[in-house]
Amino acid sequence: MADIETLNTTAAGLDAVSKRLGDGPSGPRPRPTLSARNIMLYGTLTVAALYYLLPLYVMVVTSLKGMPEIRLGNIFSPPMEITFEPWVKAWAEACTGLNCDGLSRGFWNSVRITVPSVVISIAIASVNGYALANWRFKGSELFFSILIIGAFIPYQVMIYPIVIILREIGIYGTLTGLVIVHSIFGMPILTLLFRNYFVSLPEELFKAARVDGAGFWQIFLKIMMPMSLPIFVVAMILQVTGIWNDFLFGVVFTRPDTYPMTVQLNNIVNSVQGVKEYNVNMAATILTGLVPLIVYFVSGRLFVRGIAAGAVKG
Repeated sequence: MADIETLNTTAAGLDAVSKRLGDGPSGPRPRPTLSARNIMLYGTLTVAALYYLLPLYVMVVTSLKGMPEIRLGNIFSPPMEITFEPWVKAWAEACTGLNCDGLSRGFWNSVRITVPSVVISIAIASVNGYALANWRFKGSELFFSILIIGAFIPYQVMIYPIVIILREIGIYGTLTGLVIVHSIFGMPILTLLFRNYFVSLPEELFKAARVDGAGFWQIFLKIMMPMSLPIFVVAMILQVTGIWNDFLFGVVFTRPDTYPMTVQLNNIVNSVQGVKEYNVNMAATILTGLVPLIVYFVSGRLFVRGIAAGAVKG
């Protein structure tokens, strides 16, 4: 009897399948690859990509040409004879004021500025955001609002008072003073990012850890930090890009022997002595922007994950 019921069930299923096959394909009809929508979409994206990549192409090909070829005037043509001499000169021989050792000095100054500034600002801002999100105290929202106001105050308003403060404590013109300035100015926006990210995490995790007897630092180091890699990458990219590309603070708070790479690049490009070497200028520009580009290429996917996971949620 059971075998007969099984056969009947199988036959009914086969009949249903046959009927579906006889009715033809179901579901939405696939769109053609060369539809008007796709042509408009990908055409716009292609034009935008070419618009932003064209200056980079001009910089690269110009940096690989010699000056006689550059004087011919065709900036879009590839180099007839590739030379890396402009790159060598930009790195080790170009004059940046009184010094003629290229960008190498500024590169190491920028590294000595960027690394501690990024570590200090992210370490403090992550703890601030964690405390404001999970360990709220009386007036914490007011404190957070006041802190965020600092992210919208123009830097130029604070330059002169900071110069006076750094001079009085004896670190004006040093890399230490510039590291402190970058760390302080990066704090408001990073605190906002971390606070909003920690708010987006399940509150039950924090409450369960509290029930188990975990304290402030145990919860932060063992629960919050392992779950927060995307937002740490977002903060790192923002800080590395902002600090490495900074010119204003670098030229105000340092001296010629401690100038960062961007200030030295400005001195090379705006030099009025001798012949204008456009290939050296282009090579120096690419070398200066290489570090942020590498950081984006390596960490770009985690950056998108961090933004999508709550970096801008309120």
